[in-house]
Amino acid sequence: MSEQSAADLRRIYIIGAGFSGTMIAREIQNKGVLGTVEAFLDDDQSKIGSRIEGIPVLGPINDALHFMRPNNNDEALIAMPSASTEQIRVLYALLSRSRFARIRILPAVSQIIEGGAHLIQTRDLDPQDLLSRPPVSIGLRQSLSYLRGKRVLITGAGGSIGSELARQLLLGGAERLYLLGHGENSIYQIDRELRVLQEEGVGEKATIVPIIGELQDPDYLDFLLSRLKADVIFHTAAYKHVPMMEENPVMAIKNNVFGTQFLLDAAERAKIERFVLVSTDKVVSPQSIYGASKRIAEALVLSRDKHSETRFMVVRFGNVLGSRGSIVPLFRNQILKGGPVTITHPDTSRYFMTIPEASSLVLKAGGVGESGRLYLLDMGEPLLIRDLAEQMIKFYGYEPGRDIRLAYIGLREGEKVHESLHENWEIVSETPYARIRELSKSLEWIRSTSNLNELLEELRPVCFFDPRKSSYYRNRRLIRSIIRSYLPSVAEKPKEAEY
Repeated sequence: MSEQSAADLRRIYIIGAGFSGTMIAREIQNKGVLGTVEAFLDDDQSKIGSRIEGIPVLGPINDALHFMRPNNNDEALIAMPSASTEQIRVLYALLSRSRFARIRILPAVSQIIEGGAHLIQTRDLDPQDLLSRPPVSIGLRQSLSYLRGKRVLITGAGGSIGSELARQLLLGGAERLYLLGHGENSIYQIDRELRVLQEEGVGEKATIVPIIGELQDPDYLDFLLSRLKADVIFHTAAYKHVPMMEENPVMAIKNNVFGTQFLLDAAERAKIERFVLVSTDKVVSPQSIYGASKRIAEALVLSRDKHSETRFMVVRFGNVLGSRGSIVPLFRNQILKGGPVTITHPDTSRYFMTIPEASSLVLKAGGVGESGRLYLLDMGEPLLIRDLAEQMIKFYGYEPGRDIRLAYIGLREGEKVHESLHENWEIVSETPYARIRELSKSLEWIRSTSNLNELLEELRPVCFFDPRKSSYYRNRRLIRSIIRSYLPSVAEKPKEAEY
């Protein structure tokens, strides 16, 4: 290597001289083209002053950073996957003042704690790392033992939860991962990402199979599931953007309700072992068509014959930090262009969980859950959206109100000021598993097979053309009227266009 190219290599300071930091340092040294590890920074007095892999350990971290003068190419890499959110906040403040060109983090997810840490698993520090609560410690390898040697199908595999399920399933010893979605680009991206992770030594050698397909095609689903011989289905696919679905209510019902029904029918015929529906807090007293569609989807799953060979269950939770179309990416874009940051209402609050934590708990529930049961993930306390916005503004180095303005724009159609994971009168019980609860009493009317069949028959000619009822087809007013007759909490729209 020439003197010039050696000088161009970035210097990397690894925060944390433990197992994870050491593994990443060794990987950087072995590859030789990613940069040079200049030093470890650690608070452990037994390590300070020593060398690990020939690299000096400096500390305590606060003192070392105080005297450090990084250049324009230097990078800090936080390799402390068990650190608390408060520790990460303190580290971020220290590293920001030291003016590193880049700050990366090894996320605190259980597969990294249990397995080997790899450089490819690191990413730029994000606001969600400073906002989230400490994730529950889940023995992911043990949790996924029920999937070892199995074939697993993920619908909506290109989405936020679906793609994270796929990443975590790499460690589960599954024989095959089927990635089903209708978006070519998103399926391509997660397929490519998983293959690169495998190339870098992450996880086990599951066969990855990308599949482009539609839930709204029952013949295709029957054909597909009969050939794939999948053992477990995680159904995350849904149209889920609330205001967008208010503008497209027929497609919300066609995809989220009938797509789920078609998938359930095909799964039962194919004798799938387990079927796990991922649901949302928007189903509680739903005001939006999206919430209603997922409420009906829940009922479809829970009403399946308990004597079926397939175990059907639902896992319900609230918002996840950083998902596509959520407020975290929206706020980030608004901040980076100078504001304003738009908030619907000063008192709006939401439950939040990180995508990795929610996915780990879904996988856990899928293994320990019983057929016909609905499980709730413990989301902690709700977070005011106003507080979230202000914390994000500070993360990017600005002062809320002075540098970046907050603008209140009013609630959009179908939105609530507050969300809840269950109705006030419903019964929630604890399970033996951390942050997994069970909803032991739900809306009995919609679990009734006769009511469900009646509702589906009313909805069908609106979603699928029937020449005998041609005026029903794609009638937005009609579909809202039908939904409201079963779920009266759904908002009225007197001025809604008919088609």
